[in-house]
Amino acid sequence: MISRNITIKNSVGLHARPATFFIQKANSYKSSIWVEKEDRRVNAKSLLGVLSLGITKDMTITLIADGADEVEALNGIEDLVVNGFND
Repeated sequence: MISRNITIKNSVGLHARPATFFIQKANSYKSSIWVEKEDRRVNAKSLLGVLSLGITKDMTITLIADGADEVEALNGIEDLVVNGFND
């Protein structure tokens, strides 16, 4: 199990379209992946879970992955976030 903190930099945070890209990316990996914000942890493969965190611009979240491709999963999701969700 590994974890990594990342800061959301796009203007709308993880809402609607960016959240969809985020969960699609998470679902492309076999590992279990979670998103933590403050004291809440949700499944990164669940759109409703991710949206329920209310993640906005400049918030720092923790990504946690556990499984065979955990390193690739966190690298891929971080790349998506850093590159502005393909905008």
